[in-house]
Amino acid sequence: MDNVLGPDLISDLPQSIIEIILTKLPIRDAVRTSILSSKWRYRWATLTHLVFDDKCVTLSHDKALVENNVAKFITRLLFLHNGPIHKFMLSTSYLQSSPDMDQWLLFLSRKDIKELVLELGEGEWFRAPSCLFACRKLTRLELVRCELDLPPTFKGFMCLKYLNLQQVLIAPDAIECLISSCPLLESLTLSYFDSLALTIHAPNLKYLCLEGEFKDICLENTPHLVAISIAMYMTDDIAEHFEQSSSCNFDKFLGGVSCLERLIGHIYFTKYLSIGNSDLGKLPITYHRLKLIELYQVSFEDMKEILVVLRLIVNSPNLQELHISGSSNSIVAAEAPDLDFWESESLSDSGFTFGKLKIAKITDMSGVPHEMEFIKFILGKSPVLEIMSVAPGVYVTDGRLNMLIELVRFRRASAKAEIIFIQD
Repeated sequence: MDNVLGPDLISDLPQSIIEIILTKLPIRDAVRTSILSSKWRYRWATLTHLVFDDKCVTLSHDKALVENNVAKFITRLLFLHNGPIHKFMLSTSYLQSSPDMDQWLLFLSRKDIKELVLELGEGEWFRAPSCLFACRKLTRLELVRCELDLPPTFKGFMCLKYLNLQQVLIAPDAIECLISSCPLLESLTLSYFDSLALTIHAPNLKYLCLEGEFKDICLENTPHLVAISIAMYMTDDIAEHFEQSSSCNFDKFLGGVSCLERLIGHIYFTKYLSIGNSDLGKLPITYHRLKLIELYQVSFEDMKEILVVLRLIVNSPNLQELHISGSSNSIVAAEAPDLDFWESESLSDSGFTFGKLKIAKITDMSGVPHEMEFIKFILGKSPVLEIMSVAPGVYVTDGRLNMLIELVRFRRASAKAEIIFIQD
């Protein structure tokens, strides 16, 4: 790029602009710019964002060779690097428990690292060294497939705002300690955890995503939560634990999240919330900010689960979008005891309406009585409803026409409400 024909406009750009350009390149190409000219020889060496993946070296069918080359490339780059490193991301299917990892993390702990993402390949899990906890300025930590032990001297990540742990082996008391030791934590993701009973203390938490086999979840100090996504998987041990539980899971999990705006509950979530609930009742809080509710695999053969759904939506006056997915055993649910519940005083009160609800999606339906009564209830209490989308389950072949005929007969509080019956 030393050009006698004219000025080198790119090389004369401010260092901050050049760093942005280099950051947009794959790390391998960013390092290669060192051969362009003497001005560019060490420009890459001051990059504050380092992102490594399988493409940072030439790939081959020899996995051991690739693993060795990736380790050498990262080690050499860190050895030549000059200045702070704010972000270090490693996503590779080749590196597993490499001894070089300990040295890299020790090096990064002295470089004011702020964002650390480690996503390693299948095989032997990486055991995080204690120097990881010396990264005092971390604001983001993502770990996939590793073992984590909190050292006795750990005082917390005082700056951490984003924590994502997937397939991480860590003791239950240690994970609770880790969460509570991050006073600025705003986003928490825990995925693929087994038989975990979890109590969360996180006063600044806004976003929570949980996926795994959870025996119990208690949100004790999360007043600023705005979004929750949760998927609970059931084992025989957890099912037995559910049956023996006498506490009110609804109140433990949702009793203190008055700022909630989005709630997405996947498999077994409503089953979990239904433990300990016996009636519709008056909640201690109203979800004034809750605008979106998605609940999947709700069993309409279980009155407790129906009550959970109603408890949520009736206490969400500003709800705008509702998505309910059914999972009823059509034979059992067809017996439909307690149908007079839908005519009870608590539900038939003429003063109550869903004043903001515009979109309702009801999917995987069997057309059993309680499901149809639920749809009838939503249609009759939603004066501004625009779309009611209903989709039978793929296993439902008989009775679709009868379901559609019954739907169009229901009274609609909204003159604009359109019923869309999805056949696919």
